[in-house]
Amino acid sequence: MNKQMKVVIIGGVAAGPKAASKVIRMCPEADVTLIEKGEFLSYAGCGLPYYISGVVKDQKELMSTPVGTVRDSVFFQNVKNIHVCNYTEAVDIDRSKQEVTVKDWRTREIRSIQYDKLLLATGATPLKPPVEGIKLNNIFTLHGVEDAEGIKSAFSERKARDVTIVGGGLIGIEMAEAFHKMGARVTIIEALPQILSFLDWEIAQLVTKHLESKGVKVKINTKVTAFKGTGNVEKVLTDKGENACDIVIMAVGVRPNVTLAKNAGLYLGSEGGIKVNEYMQTSDPNIYAAGDCVETMNRITRKLCFMPLGSIANKQGRIAALNICGQKEKFQGILSTAICKVFDFGVAATGLSERKAKEEGFQVITVLSPAPDRAHFYPTAKPIMMKLIVDKISNRLLGTQVVGFGDVAKRIDIAVTAITANMTVDDVSNLDLAYAPPYSAAMDNIITAANIAKNKLVRAYTSITPMEVKEKIDNGDDFIFLDVRTQGEYDAMRLENTTLITLGKLRGSLSELQKDAEIITFCKISLRGYEAALILQANGFTNVKVMDGGILMWPYKVIK
Repeated sequence: MNKQMKVVIIGGVAAGPKAASKVIRMCPEADVTLIEKGEFLSYAGCGLPYYISGVVKDQKELMSTPVGTVRDSVFFQNVKNIHVCNYTEAVDIDRSKQEVTVKDWRTREIRSIQYDKLLLATGATPLKPPVEGIKLNNIFTLHGVEDAEGIKSAFSERKARDVTIVGGGLIGIEMAEAFHKMGARVTIIEALPQILSFLDWEIAQLVTKHLESKGVKVKINTKVTAFKGTGNVEKVLTDKGENACDIVIMAVGVRPNVTLAKNAGLYLGSEGGIKVNEYMQTSDPNIYAAGDCVETMNRITRKLCFMPLGSIANKQGRIAALNICGQKEKFQGILSTAICKVFDFGVAATGLSERKAKEEGFQVITVLSPAPDRAHFYPTAKPIMMKLIVDKISNRLLGTQVVGFGDVAKRIDIAVTAITANMTVDDVSNLDLAYAPPYSAAMDNIITAANIAKNKLVRAYTSITPMEVKEKIDNGDDFIFLDVRTQGEYDAMRLENTTLITLGKLRGSLSELQKDAEIITFCKISLRGYEAALILQANGFTNVKVMDGGILMWPYKVIK
């Protein structure tokens, strides 16, 4: 290998700096140049909502090392021996000459930089639909430190506090909390039938209910048609009405920034990102790409997908650097794992949703399993609600979604590991997980959920989803909706069309129920509902079902 290998990296936020740093560690004699159009380098973009809300006090904290050193151009030069050209845009790639043409936005100088290996880490560009009034002041995207500063400035200058967020994805939801924390009245407008489209509907609805409990308005199935105002935005018009606002955040997604790659004749993939192989190599063997500008492979379906996340970008940047330096290391793909904080609620998912699994042709069973995140008697125990998606044929875990007040991150990370290892629910149910009351129950949430899945697979009982129950109610079907909680629980919160017989009194009340009737049992989490179903079946009742998830995972309104 040439001792003076010239490596040029375009993009200085996530994948680019990670790759540059790894190249220097692997090949300290390499000549590494990092080109960044903006001012700021290697910052935590996912931390921007928390900087806007004031949780993170200083923007420098977003671009500092764990010991507080700011990762600026001086840091990269003195510590890493990486030459940084910020305020510099790469405008052209000449593959035959192996050089990049760049423009310095401060001096207006245009020059060429030669490379032996080139890495494209050009990221993604936020979408701004061509809606009337989109260019009014105080309509923002959140795609960098500059955007964050603009939002903070606009918010402080306005007397009113009405904020509309267009888009109910991760950024939109995180910004809703940020503005609420700042004292704003917040409305989320989402064109789809639910927020957080990577979740199944009933899990997303639990998040919606939590947002609404905090005072955030959520409008689904609603399309923005125009923005109105004189200079500054003053109202948002939709196909279902209008609402006043002082600030708008456009959070409808991003598209991979592939202009340079396309103009250079590099292959693009079916999802619009740069096409790379498992070594992060493009169609030109001397050019690599990583981060939000590329497509990657889903580990379960083996299909290409686009998932712009900083965690993925950093891993890909490292893999690209290893291969630039002559190693052969593969990027194995992703499970589209995501997590976010929604006030005091955690929301996480990995693998395939039920909807996606069915689209991919899997025959699935699902489990809804709510429970405390640690021993129920421990003072800090908090509920979490979990959904498993399991392949009926192989018993393999395909996906997991977890929401709630407790520790969702721990369970989603267990699920990530299990899916990556192609574990069945039998494997998951036998995991030797750590137990102590401050950290988990003796049978951890994911083990309990796996055991429920096993029971379903062997048809130990018949289950029914909350959505199927609601459809029966709405259709006026004749069935007994049997609540087996206590009278006190029932008085505090109940569902419509229910019959109350507490579990302790059920054996003595069997004569009150028709043996040929359809009976659907439930309780707070449907553990007692399961016990009730077993009692009924043992006494000759033949049409008994248990409602998955109980009242905690009922995605509709409850009677209080």
